[in-house]
Amino acid sequence: SAIAIMFTGLTVATVTGVPLGTMIGQLGGWRWSFIFISMIGVIGLLADYWLIPRNLPLPSKATVRGIIRVLTNPQLLFALLVTALGYGGTFVVYTYLSPLLEQQMHWSASAVVLILVVYGLMVALGNTLGGRWANARPLIALFKMFSGLLITLLILSVTGYSHWLGLLTVLLMGIFAFMNVPGLQLYIVQLAEQNTPHDITMASALNISAFNVGIALGSGIGGQVTTNLGLGWTPIFGAIMVAVSLVLLLGLIWLARLAKSTDRHCVQN
Repeated sequence: SAIAIMFTGLTVATVTGVPLGTMIGQLGGWRWSFIFISMIGVIGLLADYWLIPRNLPLPSKATVRGIIRVLTNPQLLFALLVTALGYGGTFVVYTYLSPLLEQQMHWSASAVVLILVVYGLMVALGNTLGGRWANARPLIALFKMFSGLLITLLILSVTGYSHWLGLLTVLLMGIFAFMNVPGLQLYIVQLAEQNTPHDITMASALNISAFNVGIALGSGIGGQVTTNLGLGWTPIFGAIMVAVSLVLLLGLIWLARLAKSTDRHCVQN
């Protein structure tokens, strides 16, 4: 679907930027990383100007009332929290993945660059598979994906000190880490179509905000954990965030079944 394709590009850009920035910084100094980012930004601006059609339909107008309608709907609010906590849980570990690989698993700096590139490939694979699996039943698919991520983070808390087992677990985390992204966006749009049909654009935009809130929250928690407890504790706290998102997903599944039951009752009467 278009959502899966768009988020595959977004996710791949997120995870490939880290090894590229690390490699450029190692070769030419940290200033060249910023110069490279500026060059990519100019290329993106020119691509937008030349490639995006000028006659695209305008989305529905966003209003303050629309924000309130989305945030006061229990299903939509739960879904936004799932996005922030479930997606953000990965960043407790991912933000500090390079020092985790170097300091705990004892990989060299040059090897870490290659590992991060392979990690990006694993993310692209997981993202593509997640988009396919979420098309039919996104809610159930998301529960399975987050369950896989939770188990992987718990395994990493044990294998994080092992040279090879730690590496294999990190790559497995790459598959699960962003697998949920297309399904999360697809599900929020479907919920908005059912509950707030005039605020689909706003619901989608708020979900993007939830992704970024999750990144900031996960990175912030990871920083505090690393400072006060050590790198080895980051998978545990990431797993806690994902576990909370799973509880919220169970609530969403219950609400969805309750809504179906109510609809059948109304039809019978």
